Parts: sequence; structure tokens; C-alpha cells
Amino acid sequence: MKETPASFRLLPGAPDSPVILHVPHSSRAVPADVRGGIVLDDRALELELDHITDSHTAEIAAEGAAAAGVTPWRFVNQLSRLVIDPERFPDEREEMLTVGMGAVYTRTTHREELRPADADPQALIDRYFHPYAAAMTKAVDGRLDAVGRAVVIDVHSYPTERLPYELHGEGPRPPICLGTDSFHTPPELLAAARKAFAGFGGTGLDSPFAGAYVPLKHYREDRRVGALMIEIRRDVYMSEPGGPAGAGAGALAKALAELVDAVGAGTPAGS
Repeated sequence: MKETPASFRLLPGAPDSPVILHVPHSSRAVPADVRGGIVLDDRALELELDHITDSHTAEIAAEGAAAAGVTPWRFVNQLSRLVIDPERFPDEREEMLTVGMGAVYTRTTHREELRPADADPQALIDRYFHPYAAAMTKAVDGRLDAVGRAVVIDVHSYPTERLPYELHGEGPRPPICLGTDSFHTPPELLAAARKAFAGFGGTGLDSPFAGAYVPLKHYREDRRVGALMIEIRRDVYMSEPGGPAGAGAGALAKALAELVDAVGAGTPAGS
């Protein structure tokens, strides 16, 4: 039986840190056998990766973790979201299915064909999605067991101009969008993020992207699990659509470290 290479990495932090920096969309890697199911030619695929990848977010998270007073844990996807998107629901609950972007994408950011419409997503879900979800659940359980709480901070980016796949892209596109969940994002976590990222020209709330990632085991079940999504508008730190990082990346890492330290020093959830 062919062995599946690890599609994610859990990088340990301090034993007493409740924070997990989750970086799900930073990679451009598409295994050759998965590439075979994608209809785009090489040039078109590279352009799609430019648009869909949250470029340099893994480096921002790594630098932020290194600068924090108490090192957070990091969970980093090693594969492109064109393989599977670990933050989608793997069933009919997923709103993005309407534009062909559920757990396994069939359409591109410009709503063009990525995979045949009749492609069966189950093999990719079984091979990549479920192991990823199980490992992320285990990581959160580890923080709950060790510290009594867990805080998942998603590190994302989004394009300056709306792309056709966006279902709710008509609203504001602030330099920093903070995605929240009514159950898992307490006011003190949101306030700490607003303070940490105040120097980038403004933060917005749940526009153009809303919500925050929590493993399904804990989702709307365990208030000890806090969650917040940091969406960085790409012109703040890089050349679009898929160019190099600029000076803003270092400043973002420092702000992320400030947030990590504020969260790590906070009152345990549920107390």
C-alpha cells in the first residue's frame, strides 16, 4: 500500500500556552497524483495558485511565534487548498458548494472548471481531510488537557480586489478583517486583536470573510475553545496576486506576537 506523506505539521509551543496558530492556506504544493485530476494546464494552475494561496502566512506565523514571550503552538497545512480545504464542512452544510468550493474544489476563483463536475471527492476527503481534522482535534484536546483552554487563531490573507468566487465580497475590505464566531469568540479575544492590529489602518469585522475555525468535536459545544480568524488584505504585506512579501510582513508578525501574548496571559475560558 502506498504511504501518504504527512500533509500537515504540528509544531510544538510552550507547554503552558493555550494558543494554536492555524495556517491552512499558505502552501502551493499539489501532489502529482492529485494534479492528474485537475483540468488546468501548468500555466493556468500556477495563476490559480497565485490567487487562491494565502502566500507568506506560514512565515508570518513562524516569525510571530518566535517573537512571542510564550511560544504558541502552530498547525500548518503542507498542501495547497486545491488538494482539500480543511476549513470547509465536508458535507451539504457547506455554503461554498454553491460555487464549487466545498472541501474539494471543482471550480476556480474565477468560477472556471478545476475538476470535472462528476469527480468523486471522497478519496481526497478520506486521504487528506479526515486525518487533518483528527490531528487538529487532537491538538486542541492537548491544549485543553494541559492548560484548561485552547485558542485557535487562524492566519489568512485575502485579495485587495474581490474575486468572482466570493459569496459575500460586496462589503468592506479593511486592512485587517477579524472573523468571529458568536459562540467561540469572547469579547476579550476580539478586543486584544483590535489592539494588536490597530496600526495597519483599521480593522473590520466579518467582512469580506466571516467565522473562525473550530474542530467539529468542539464546535458550539465547548466554550473553553476560543477562536478568531485574522484575514490580512494582501496589499498590506505583499505584491499581488502571488508575488514576494514586503516590509509589512515583519510588522504583521510583531502584531501577531502581541496578540499571542495577550491571549496567553488571559483568563482561562469558562472561569
